[in-house]
Amino acid sequence: MQKVEIRVKGRIDEHWSDWFEGLTITHIDQDETILSGTVVDQATLYGLLAKLRDLGLPLVSVQPSEVAEQETTTP
Repeated sequence: MQKVEIRVKGRIDEHWSDWFEGLTITHIDQDETILSGTVVDQATLYGLLAKLRDLGLPLVSVQPSEVAEQETTTP
């Protein structure tokens, strides 16, 4: 699993969260949106990027980071 933060130009309404694999949608200003959360693998990340491309939203940045082992285990 991998945490990811994707920034795009434009606004994505929060009701699209399910379509974006459950990522959290946050607006940081009038014309920029952050999608953040956990993806299961690189294929899922590439799928999300393809969806953004298909919507014509300009990509600003992608910040992936590994999920710590503690975060992936359940008590």
